[in-house]
Amino acid sequence: MVRKILQFYNSHLSLWVVLCGGAAYFYPQLFVVFKGYINVFFAITMFGIGLVITEDDYRNIIKSPKAILFGNLCQFTIMPLLAFITAFIFQLPRDITVGLILTGAAPGAMTSNVISYLSDGDVAYSVSLTAVATMLCPVLTPFITLFLAGHMVPVPVMQMFLTIIYTVVLPLFAGFLVRRLFPAFIEKAENVPPAISVTAIVVICAYVVAANNANLGKATLVLFAAVIFHNLMGMLLGYGAGALAKYDFRRRKTLSIEIGMQNAGLGVVLALQHFSPDVAVPAAIFTIWCIVSASLLVNFWQYLERSHVKARETN
Repeated sequence: MVRKILQFYNSHLSLWVVLCGGAAYFYPQLFVVFKGYINVFFAITMFGIGLVITEDDYRNIIKSPKAILFGNLCQFTIMPLLAFITAFIFQLPRDITVGLILTGAAPGAMTSNVISYLSDGDVAYSVSLTAVATMLCPVLTPFITLFLAGHMVPVPVMQMFLTIIYTVVLPLFAGFLVRRLFPAFIEKAENVPPAISVTAIVVICAYVVAANNANLGKATLVLFAAVIFHNLMGMLLGYGAGALAKYDFRRRKTLSIEIGMQNAGLGVVLALQHFSPDVAVPAAIFTIWCIVSASLLVNFWQYLERSHVKARETN
């Protein structure tokens, strides 16, 4: 019974994000109390993710270094540059532009692994890409942000580097270590680590909505359109990059998801810690939207698969 409840809870992240985001918008006082603990919640998310990455995932990284290098090269070039271009096309104000660039410079979202699984993608490749991107982001995310947004605002590279180390790398390694020391226990409690991460992500998203209640109320259709454009074009270009590399359909789908789904929660943490609440707004919207768009993409690919199966059966 508990297992089924946790499975249901873990598989409906977008629902909890939307529900709690709505509650935070109308009743911000419920979530602003978490203001001093956002970094802690994000660290908890990364710890939960560290618990579920297995030794097989490490082996996949060693087996496919070129494919993983290519995927991460796409990750840290397509989305940051696309954010800069999107801001120019939509004529976004300075703080919103910085926030979109910060979101684009983040690594892929951990939820992309779940979406890849639901899409019948190459899950091992997805996990490997996310893991390596997460390890690279302490250096790449601050410097990419500096390169693309440094002319608009001061970018505290070293402070951002340390924040990512504390909130991403150390908790992730702590999760690795606990899994290695207590593998049998972690296997038995397989649904608990994802539930921990889901809860932390929901709290982070809800807090950002609550903290930016007034700003979100003023958010224009242009801002929402820019975030949607950034996300969808990232998915499209990710798929195109996979086609260019002559990957099979499963891996193309995976690269599309991995590129389009950013760890915008990290963008939120960095924006609140080192910039301003306004800079966090694009990341907050992206966090919610990318989960929705990825869910729709899963349904689309499942529909295509059913159509192909029916066509084969007919012929």
